[in-house]
Amino acid sequence: AEWLRLKKEIAWLNGPLGAARDSDVVVEYARRKRYRAWAERMVGDQLDQHQTRDHRRLVRSLRSARTQRLVAAIARWIRQGPWLERYKRRKDAETLQSYCARELDRWHERLIRKGQHLKTLGASRRHRLRIRVKRFRYMLEALTETVALRGRGEVHHLHRPAKRLQRALGDLRDLNRFAGLASGSPQAENGKQGKKHPPGYRHREEKLLGAAIAAHRDLKYAEVC
Repeated sequence: AEWLRLKKEIAWLNGPLGAARDSDVVVEYARRKRYRAWAERMVGDQLDQHQTRDHRRLVRSLRSARTQRLVAAIARWIRQGPWLERYKRRKDAETLQSYCARELDRWHERLIRKGQHLKTLGASRRHRLRIRVKRFRYMLEALTETVALRGRGEVHHLHRPAKRLQRALGDLRDLNRFAGLASGSPQAENGKQGKKHPPGYRHREEKLLGAAIAAHRDLKYAEVC
């Protein structure tokens, strides 16, 4: 019950964090020489205004008493949460090494299953797959430092395709978000014709999708244990 409450609070804090991050990415795209004229024509200086608004919202959230309570509650739950006693009483407890190996294998199988039709996945399902891949990649990095699952060199055959898949899916999401500026632009609202997608959008989209599919294929044939 406590963990469910913490998850809700973490989701609340993730809102302003994600919005600020997305604003930064869109502004960075708009400042690139290739996209500068298109972005200026579509949204003018609105991006900077939105970025400032999102940054201020994030600062308010981070400074809030709610965030301070969340940090304290997470630390308390880690050190002395009821989950510790529950696992101490288990008679079928296993070593951390075998538990992590089993969980990584399960995560790996799920990633392969969820991404097997990557070419036709919708944006929301691709986003959920990216989050799963990111967790898998970060867990590999963390466990290499704390659990003797395998040597540092041996984990690369899993880590490399996971990192490539996460990056390709993330870049694809950012590109689509940037291209989505056209739908809310003054030109679209006024019914004026304009170039709907930024320059080279289709080619870039296909390239990123191809990179994601290739990375998923490599991850599929990489063994966890």
